[in-house]
Amino acid sequence: MKAKNGDFARGIPQGALSARIFFFCGPDEAGASAAANRIAASLSEPGERVELAGADLRRDPALLGDEARSTSLFGGARHIWVRASGDEAHDAIQYLIETADAGAGLAAPVLVVATSATDKSRTAKLLEKRKDALVAMFHPPDLGTVAAAVRGMADAAGLRLGGDLAERIARGAGLDVRLAQSEVSKLALYCGADPQAPRPATPEDHAAIGAATEEDGFAPLINAVLGGELGKIASEIKRMRELGLNPVGVALALERRAAQLAQIAAYVGPRGSFDQIDKGAEMRLGIFFKEKRDIANQFKRWTLGMGRGSRETRLERLIPRLTVLHRNLLANSQSAELLLAHELAEIARFAAKR
Repeated sequence: MKAKNGDFARGIPQGALSARIFFFCGPDEAGASAAANRIAASLSEPGERVELAGADLRRDPALLGDEARSTSLFGGARHIWVRASGDEAHDAIQYLIETADAGAGLAAPVLVVATSATDKSRTAKLLEKRKDALVAMFHPPDLGTVAAAVRGMADAAGLRLGGDLAERIARGAGLDVRLAQSEVSKLALYCGADPQAPRPATPEDHAAIGAATEEDGFAPLINAVLGGELGKIASEIKRMRELGLNPVGVALALERRAAQLAQIAAYVGPRGSFDQIDKGAEMRLGIFFKEKRDIANQFKRWTLGMGRGSRETRLERLIPRLTVLHRNLLANSQSAELLLAHELAEIARFAAKR
């Protein structure tokens, strides 16, 4: 079966929990991960979470079936979480299905978050017509969609939010529903709210928990890196450390901007121009007035070809690199800040090339 962004914005799609294999793809990695987390939390017996990398499954397709049919250390239930790029998990999923059809036994639920993949990929085609599988593609959301999601999170946490505050939280999270959920949780804790004892929240409450906004936190750094502004990189990395910006949060902001540039490129087409985008399309593409000049500059730089005669753009090279960066930061939390600073400088140098 197939689902869309909007299906998850309203909750869990009807019949989704009858599936055993979930494939979440599309340029909005944050939305895909949030949907996967929602499914995992709704499983009747989620049990232990076992994380696998798509690269490992590509090298050893049998690994997925082995893990999905093994019991946890204490004999309880488990579910498998796969973070992949493109079709890395295709052969492993196909092997899991074939062995199930051959009588290998029931496997634990498998949730795959696949960046750089679409609902037209081989893995999606393998699963979309199966009743025991769900394929969902996620596009970068607009401000209104995320603000509505924030209000839903607040209702569930026992917070009463005004529309302006919901939009403020959505903007501050860079339209990332995971970061928005974290902000709502902190705000609910600060206000002493819970579903049985709802409390109102004000902009002053939000300011009191020290929520960094996109404009004050990530945006100058992201613009300097993707805009190839080498003269600003050292000071922006210093500012990142002084503000205590989370390295994974910075990586997510980079991924969101890269996904936005990819969405713009798809909209204008290979022969189109950024300047041809009308006001309505700008809103749909999340191009806000204050960011327009920076986004236009980054679009021109990252849609350049990799070389003479090459059809691959710089952006197509950047997106998987950011996925690898995200994984490395999660796997090396102690040295995450150093790893990030090095990668930011490398990306900026690449962006600066003409």
